[in-house]
Amino acid sequence: MDNLTICTDVHKLDVDLIHQFISNSYWGKNRSLEQTQKAIHNSLNFGLYLNNNQIGYARVISDCSIFAYLMDVFIIEAHRGKKYSKKLMDHILNHPELKDVQNWKLSTDDAHGLYEQYGFEKITNPDNLMVLRKKQFI
Repeated sequence: MDNLTICTDVHKLDVDLIHQFISNSYWGKNRSLEQTQKAIHNSLNFGLYLNNNQIGYARVISDCSIFAYLMDVFIIEAHRGKKYSKKLMDHILNHPELKDVQNWKLSTDDAHGLYEQYGFEKITNPDNLMVLRKKQFI
């Protein structure tokens, strides 16, 4: 039987795997290794491991009370369709530091069906939201 584990130990993360996946994704295209490392350092990280090999990841930024932002969620392609993303979401939303958070946010172009199973819904009044995107100058 496969041994599936999820943990927040940052030292166990396969940073190269995380960076490779995210920097090739639609949401993190061209993210640098330095940016990935800094994001990991400043987040609550969730590594998903099958037989001690990392196959998934997610991170959360939160005040652990009022607000949490879920991001960089992925399962590597070879392991999709096995409900591992549901196990990861269950773990994150029931994590002792996050289980009482009142407001969760995420931004996604796909997997809406997964997130809707956990109560996420489209924003009803997006005109109230604002964003600041700083361009990087090279």
